[in-house]
Amino acid sequence: MLALKDLLIAAGVLFLAAAFAITLYDLWKMFEYRRKLAASGAEGMTETMPEPGSVRWRTSVALAVAACLPLLIADSIVVIPAGMGGVRVSQMRGTLPGTLYSGAHFVTPLVESVQMFDLRDKLFTAGVVEGAAAPSGAVQKTAMEMQPLDVQSKEGLDIGLAITVRYRLDPHRLDYIESHLPQPVDSQMVPAVVASAWRELTPGYTVRDIFSVKREEIRSEAAGTITKKLGADGILVEEVMLRNIQLPPEYAKGLQDLLLKEQQDDQLTVQTDMQQKQVRIAELQAEADAAQKVKEAEGDAHAKVVEAKGEADAMQYTLPLKQKQIEQSKLEAEARKEATIENADAEAQAKVIDSKAEVQRRNMLADSEANRIRVTAAADAERMTSEAKLLNQSPLLINKIIAERLSDKIQMVMVPSDGKFFFANDLFKGMDANSALKQQMQQQMDDPAPAAEGAGH
Repeated sequence: MLALKDLLIAAGVLFLAAAFAITLYDLWKMFEYRRKLAASGAEGMTETMPEPGSVRWRTSVALAVAACLPLLIADSIVVIPAGMGGVRVSQMRGTLPGTLYSGAHFVTPLVESVQMFDLRDKLFTAGVVEGAAAPSGAVQKTAMEMQPLDVQSKEGLDIGLAITVRYRLDPHRLDYIESHLPQPVDSQMVPAVVASAWRELTPGYTVRDIFSVKREEIRSEAAGTITKKLGADGILVEEVMLRNIQLPPEYAKGLQDLLLKEQQDDQLTVQTDMQQKQVRIAELQAEADAAQKVKEAEGDAHAKVVEAKGEADAMQYTLPLKQKQIEQSKLEAEARKEATIENADAEAQAKVIDSKAEVQRRNMLADSEANRIRVTAAADAERMTSEAKLLNQSPLLINKIIAERLSDKIQMVMVPSDGKFFFANDLFKGMDANSALKQQMQQQMDDPAPAAEGAGH
């Protein structure tokens, strides 16, 4: 809707600009024609110049009238932002009832206007809030907002109050606020009502009551009075806060001294109570120690009496018990003697049984050894028979067996005896020659003396 309103205003302005441009252009042409005509008459020249037409008044008027239509339509459209409210004010009937909320609304152009109000919560503060920075573009605060609210107590002393009132306008009574209250309400109504309520209330209380004893009660009573007064005028109070109380310097100093003395008195009282309690505790501890010693003495005496009675009673049974112990010792000695004899017989019998078992074990071992020897001899005979048959069939195996027994590092290859075309004959021959040469050199190194004698001869 804002775009439509801007377009209508732009169209109206363009129409008006076109009407003025046409009129000015026609007037300029007529002025130029007359100037040139006057210049030619003064020089005595009669030149034929085209005469310009008349001014196009009708076209300009038509464009101006056409421009009024979009401008009037744009003037009839009112857009109220979010968080705002408005009332219609007529030039003929005054303030009209009803509230216009956020959005687009139509009013009668040139007759009605819209007065807007902020419906969001607002803060009225008397006394500067510590640590609070003013936002950029904020309106300069009034003198009451910059200084604490001065009130008097029951004693006639001046007290400075730092208070904050959070309020908002009643959206259903904006027409009453516009027509009956002074504008703007934030600076004309709220400060006066708040100051009046506190100044009427505090004279009924002493400084001590206001400062500490009945502080919350006074704040609640002031909040009720302010809410009632401002609510009657369409201003809804959400909260009244008493942030700080500034006492007179002399009273503050005296109150501080009084509080210090009361604190010292309280400390002395506490210390006295603690000392009395310590004395009482010491007395109770002494009484408890005495009672404990008496009970310990009584307990020791009773224990000794009981112990003596026990010893007397025990003596009556001591002699019979000793006699029984002597008889028991004799019986135990006889039992040990008989047990020793029985153990000796059992050990002799055990040794005889062990010797018999050892003889039988040795006989069995001899039989098993003889049997093993017989089996081994039979196996060796059978093996030698099979080896003899095998050697008769293949005499070359003798060389293999001898080589294997000579060294475990000698490797043998079996080839046909008539293998003259075998591919490795030359290789084996070369290996045999090299082996013979190495053996000869080794023998020379092992027996240097014979070699030297041969050289001398």
